[in-house]
Amino acid sequence: MVILGIDPGIATVGFGVISCEGPVQRAIQYGVITTPPSLPLSVRISDIYNDALSLIDTFKPDAIAVEELFFNTNLKTGISVAHGRGVLLLAGVNSAVPMFEYTPLQVKQSIAGYGRAEKKQVMEMVRRLLKLDAVPRPDDAADALAVALCHARAASSLLNNNGGHSVCSTI
Repeated sequence: MVILGIDPGIATVGFGVISCEGPVQRAIQYGVITTPPSLPLSVRISDIYNDALSLIDTFKPDAIAVEELFFNTNLKTGISVAHGRGVLLLAGVNSAVPMFEYTPLQVKQSIAGYGRAEKKQVMEMVRRLLKLDAVPRPDDAADALAVALCHARAASSLLNNNGGHSVCSTI
């Protein structure tokens, strides 16, 4: 199974593509989609959408896992990020790839074993689980790989008993 993990954003969207063969996961590719703040929001979300379609076309994932939004300070930034997340979801749905969503707490719990784990702990576990020489950079790419790994674990869980698709998008 090939999983595309996405850490949504507007200036920087992290992506991580992993393959899962039984209990073994390996990184195929990871990086970021960036959009300059000088561009109008409409152009930025169009660029994100087109780049997401390109990733889907290139890697042909069996599933896309997207992190749900969490923000607690700047409402304006949160709304912009939500626009970016929306077009990422649209790209997946329009490509007919099954979409799964996970909260930051679920990702941390799945990767580090503790839902309140520090970012550094999660990034180090991503490195170890994928047997990488170094922690993936930038942070958004490491976060996207964590989301993909979270889905790999959820998809193989005994709780997932609906023919490969989670009965609840948050299992």
